Amino acid sequence: MSRQPAALAAAVSDPGVPERYHESQSPAVDTATLERGLADALEQVEANLDPFYDRFPTASSDDLLYPSTDNMGGWTTSFWTGQCWLAADVTGDDRFRDAADTQLETFARRLEDGDTDTHDLGFLYTLSAVAGYRLTGQSDYRELALEAAQVLVERYRDGPGIIQAWGPLEESQDGWVQGRMIADTMMNLPLLYWASETTGEHRFAAIADTHARTNAQHIVRSDASTAHTVVCDLESGDPLAIETHQGYADDSCWARGQAWQVYGYALAATYTGESAYVDLAAKLANAYLERLESDHVPRWDFDAPAAAVRDTSAAAIAACGLDELAGVLPATDERTPQYRAASLAMLESLAENYSAPTDSNGLLSDAAYNQPEDDYDECCIWGDYFYLEGLTRATEAWQRYW
Repeated sequence: MSRQPAALAAAVSDPGVPERYHESQSPAVDTATLERGLADALEQVEANLDPFYDRFPTASSDDLLYPSTDNMGGWTTSFWTGQCWLAADVTGDDRFRDAADTQLETFARRLEDGDTDTHDLGFLYTLSAVAGYRLTGQSDYRELALEAAQVLVERYRDGPGIIQAWGPLEESQDGWVQGRMIADTMMNLPLLYWASETTGEHRFAAIADTHARTNAQHIVRSDASTAHTVVCDLESGDPLAIETHQGYADDSCWARGQAWQVYGYALAATYTGESAYVDLAAKLANAYLERLESDHVPRWDFDAPAAAVRDTSAAAIAACGLDELAGVLPATDERTPQYRAASLAMLESLAENYSAPTDSNGLLSDAAYNQPEDDYDECCIWGDYFYLEGLTRATEAWQRYW
């Protein structure tokens, strides 16, 4: 492990922070708008407690309404549990904590049933078990999170130095391709960094670092845009195919994938203190900011036609990632206030322009789950979570769950 060179994507260009986010150009954000946005979001989470107390919203809404399901399959259930933890954290109301605690049983059952053929164990167990442990100190949360981290490291493929994203680890089955890495995995690595931090066992973090370095080689392009997925040879590690599953084209830059990368490398920097992670997160952030629409919310893919639908979920993720990046940079770095200004501008725009209507049970409209022929202009449960996290970051003294 950790076979990659010390420099992370040293040849990646840096477009710099766009001038509109410089202190002299960036208008002050109305804090009252963010506080009102948080209050409205918490009110909606409270309204959702009864229908989703021990169940889950679907990944994407239908006509801006989430149906409920008890299905634990897929990668998105923890984003509702994470909303419950955030609401408990901000309000101190035990009803939210009780709901999150009740949902933990389903996450435990998923591990018992072996429904674990995915890198998204990081999402699933960080926002359920790690968050629960951070907030309560209860050992059952810690043990469940560590069990999930162990299953995640078993997805590590030594040849290419990656965590395989999808499908069984045996010979290709049911259309799953062996050796595929994807942009989203960077946001699943915090579970491994946390596991090393809490146990003192370096092996978890070593695998996270190796994947992060391979990601910098294959997912990050020279212009600081990102690919969605890369298939690697299991022995040599050579990239065999570069493809997208949710973006506009194989050579395009899917906005949500870019946002995952910004936040993922910022978190890697927070855990490790490695300056190369900070540098790469900044380059990725600047490339994201350079291509944003005027209202700070991206098209679902930066290379899609100008009239393409937006993705508010990407904006919410990026707002959190930029705030994390600002926190890991020195206070004296001129980019620190610029990234904070960009994060706040995104949250203000989301609150003012993209809040879900009152007859919806979601938080944000205009999210795009997949390519426009699929789910778009809907609420997405992860977009709702990161919007609530972003507003909490902006208005509260919040300690991260990641």
